[in-house]
Amino acid sequence: MMYIIRRFILLITTILLVSMITFGVFQILPGDPVRTMLGTEADPTQIENLRSELGLDRPLYEQYGDWMKGLLTGELGNSIRFSMPVKDLLFDRLPVTMSLAGLTLIIVLTVSLPLGMFAARRQNKLSDVSLSTVTQIGMAVPSFWLGMMLILYVGMKFSFFKISGYIPWSQSVSGALSTLILPAFTIAIPQIAVNFRYVRTAILEQIQLDYVRTIRSKGMSEQNVMYKHVLKNSMIPILTVFGLIMAEVVAGTIIVEQVFSLPGIGQLLITAISNRDFPLVQGIVMYITVAVVVINFIVDILYSVLDPRIRLR
Repeated sequence: MMYIIRRFILLITTILLVSMITFGVFQILPGDPVRTMLGTEADPTQIENLRSELGLDRPLYEQYGDWMKGLLTGELGNSIRFSMPVKDLLFDRLPVTMSLAGLTLIIVLTVSLPLGMFAARRQNKLSDVSLSTVTQIGMAVPSFWLGMMLILYVGMKFSFFKISGYIPWSQSVSGALSTLILPAFTIAIPQIAVNFRYVRTAILEQIQLDYVRTIRSKGMSEQNVMYKHVLKNSMIPILTVFGLIMAEVVAGTIIVEQVFSLPGIGQLLITAISNRDFPLVQGIVMYITVAVVVINFIVDILYSVLDPRIRLR
């Protein structure tokens, strides 16, 4: 229990530190959100009135306190660009980004795990060398280039795949898949390459240990050896890397959303930055922070489930 409490305290501390850094950075960045809202030719009296209405004329510590209260209650202020609550914009775009991230993680896990185990069992053979070479290339391919290649050579040739826009799941399951499958593979392919190499390495380390030889000498089938013992004992390093991949996928869909014109959080962030919409940018940064920190928290808890010795340390 104390292990979970310590992890939770670390989670809260991280969110508080990032919130202070985020708020402070946007106070020193050039640009005036009030002038952005009213235009460059606004009357000075209008500027002062709006600044007072938004609370920008108060001390920074009071502004930060109000912003933190808003974070706790879900009130993140109003967008300068869209003139509507930031939380409404986030909730409107969140299903797109989370659907893309979820589909990507499913692809990464279902492809990289069996491939890594297969390559480890056939160490230094042609299939292992071939997979290692292909994944090395996959790690080096830029996501925006990969996305454009998939659009040209897959999306343009097969009518099922949509190369832009988004169809909600509630409207059509097949339609949602048709809009998400190419961007999901665009994000997933480099991550498959990374996870494959870590899975292969972790499995190889376990295969070479004495307990595996002992189990095999007792006549247990190779499949049971791999899945009941080797894979289970390899899960700590595999889970560590997959946790990092989860955080990167959830927070890093910005470029791919631009390539495929998906109306998600990433595209919203680009629009907010372009228009100096600081309240919206702050809200998106905090969403990314909370998502990454919560994923790390869940991974830490899974560590203690897989290996109880971690809780004792």
